[in-house]
Amino acid sequence: MQENQTPNMQEQEQTPEELSEILRIRREKLASLKEEGENPFTITTYERNAYAAQIVEHFDEFEGKEVSVAGRIMSKRGMGKAGFVDLRDSSGKIQLYVRIDGVGEETYAKFRKWDIGDIVGVKGEAFRTKRGEISVKASSMVLLSKSLQPLPEKWHGLKDTELRYRQRYVDLIVNPEVKDAFVKRSKIISEIRRYLDSREYLEVETPVLHTVAGGAAARPFITHHNALDIDMYMRIALELHLKRLIVGGFDKVYEIGRVFRNEGTDTRHNPEFTLLELYEAYTDYNGMMDLTEDMIRTVAKKVLGTAQITYNGIAIDLDKPFARLSMLQAVKQYSGVDFDAIQTLEEARAAAREHHIEYEERHLKGDILNLFFETYVEEHLIQPTFITGHPVEISPLAKRMPQNPGYTERFELFVVGREHANAFSELNDPIDQRERFERQMELKAQGDDEASDMDTDFLNALEYGMPPTGGLGIGVDRLVMLLTDSYSIRDVLLFPTMRPRDDK
Repeated sequence: MQENQTPNMQEQEQTPEELSEILRIRREKLASLKEEGENPFTITTYERNAYAAQIVEHFDEFEGKEVSVAGRIMSKRGMGKAGFVDLRDSSGKIQLYVRIDGVGEETYAKFRKWDIGDIVGVKGEAFRTKRGEISVKASSMVLLSKSLQPLPEKWHGLKDTELRYRQRYVDLIVNPEVKDAFVKRSKIISEIRRYLDSREYLEVETPVLHTVAGGAAARPFITHHNALDIDMYMRIALELHLKRLIVGGFDKVYEIGRVFRNEGTDTRHNPEFTLLELYEAYTDYNGMMDLTEDMIRTVAKKVLGTAQITYNGIAIDLDKPFARLSMLQAVKQYSGVDFDAIQTLEEARAAAREHHIEYEERHLKGDILNLFFETYVEEHLIQPTFITGHPVEISPLAKRMPQNPGYTERFELFVVGREHANAFSELNDPIDQRERFERQMELKAQGDDEASDMDTDFLNALEYGMPPTGGLGIGVDRLVMLLTDSYSIRDVLLFPTMRPRDDK
């Protein structure tokens, strides 16, 4: 059996037996090359002077000149005394024109045996074919790496979405448009850094391994430190160490780092994800709202060239001032229930039963208000909206509102029905903080495995005095999803967490 080299030159879907035969043939070709002393894997470098996109976009500068390009063979057409090859490098695709009298009989004979997916280096003249296609007329060619696996067929690609995530390297080869989201992701993170650096924030790094799981309501991953013989936690947030730095005298700090939460996976959640957290002394959650709105708008304009975006067919205007609505107002508007008029826990429970909202025995009035918000409000928050005034029961690290101490100076930013940012006027009262940690410990004892632990060192830091501080957290992955119109978080993570598959 000869491996398919038809004019389309993309391998069709193969049966397991045919695929096994293709794998055998490719390994035999490699063995033959080694026997002839031409093992491509011994080549360590190849000098190139142009990329595909450069030649295409600036053809006037390259026309008639010798160029040296390198990349992967994506298709081969014709195979008499001349053939055409689509070569793809990191910048894009360009056509190669290969003639026997251009590269020589020996090289051309080798070239005819090369497969789709092989990586090659080519030198030749940049020219335009009779049909007007910008191409490279090959004068010399070398095989730089042998592909031992066939690529998926061109028109069908990777049908299995899960396989695309598992084998992102193949996804990127056969679906080059996928790379665009990851290029934009990199630019988004760069622009966030540029924005904060220009405002004199200092980027810092804090520990990934913690002795106390704190800073967020989440179940941690637990690991063991052999030398110290102690269990440790993969961090679930960046918050508590960054606020220690505010105590220590830094006025503006931020970190963009990986955090880990031992929770399920869906279109919006991955067990490890990238979080931006920043803290600024002598400001509050209002200052954080202004910064959040301006930063997201600025980053969108820098990366996309516009603040008018589309997500899942919905037009989102990041240029307009973001709406601001308290949680009490929002719940009243969308459910009709006025929690300002509800005075007792029993009244809150009665309202929940009336509206068929399930609650747990440990839930207090503020928890039930939040359940109403999740049930009736979130899905309606399509345009950017700041939700403020969260109940103290669900905000263990936020400062209380002086005029209404049952609620906190906190906001969450919602866009397309999803939370994209969370911020506080940071709690700097060590006595109040200790009482809230104790409440969290009670919840953990009652079975809430997302409740925070008691961080006595953080309390000790607060006792030295932390200035009034505003803090902000933004899920970078969700922001990238929004700005790239990506449906799933797996579409913006190069290597999302997946269950191992039995490949026997």
